[in-house]
Amino acid sequence: MLIDKSIFTLSYICLSFSLSACNDEKPHTPETKKEPIEKTTQLFNGKDLTGWKIVGGNGQYKVEDGCIVGFGENIKGNTFLRTEKTYTDFELTFEFKFDHLKGNSGVMFRANQKPSEDGNGRVFGYQCEGDNTKRSWTAGLYDEARRGWLYPTKGKSIEAVELAQKFTTQGNDIFKWEGWNTITIRCEGNHIQTWLNGEKRVDFTDTHKEHDTREGFFGLQVHGGKSFQARWKNIVLKQL
Repeated sequence: MLIDKSIFTLSYICLSFSLSACNDEKPHTPETKKEPIEKTTQLFNGKDLTGWKIVGGNGQYKVEDGCIVGFGENIKGNTFLRTEKTYTDFELTFEFKFDHLKGNSGVMFRANQKPSEDGNGRVFGYQCEGDNTKRSWTAGLYDEARRGWLYPTKGKSIEAVELAQKFTTQGNDIFKWEGWNTITIRCEGNHIQTWLNGEKRVDFTDTHKEHDTREGFFGLQVHGGKSFQARWKNIVLKQL
């Protein structure tokens, strides 16, 4: 039987074309889920108090050597240098030091002000403590103008007393009384955590429905009293 060679030639051409087309196809790669981008912001520009305002008492603030300095004598009422903007979930890191040990301090977060005719209502909300005493509760969690201490507490149970003692021991071990301290506050939903010089201080979940505040401003505190001076720098916000 005679076989037409043209049939083989045509078949070979078709097969070659098919293989070439297959080789040109791009391999399928599964889609990867993109993680949300965390935005980092310097809240203090190192030059002036743009983006901040003073509320509360008669304490004072100034910029000196790239730092925010809070100070005052015979201070009437707690005074706060607060951000004009408010924030929700975040991680805030800053450096803090006392210039002398004559006054209490702290940093408000998710804070708000009570309504008032003059617009200078009482500041309330969460505060990361700055403790100038040997109790050394710096980076502890306080609820300003509401519930008081959240972590540790001043409770009288055996568990509360033991926790407070451990918190004091840790604080005295890691706080730099004459130098700069790095503090981190992290809030996600009702979960609040703090660190002092790299060591965790607070791990607290706020289950109180009325006071579980999810949004507010940051505020640097000059506590009321006879004398105060402390400073902050490198205030960096990461919005989660």
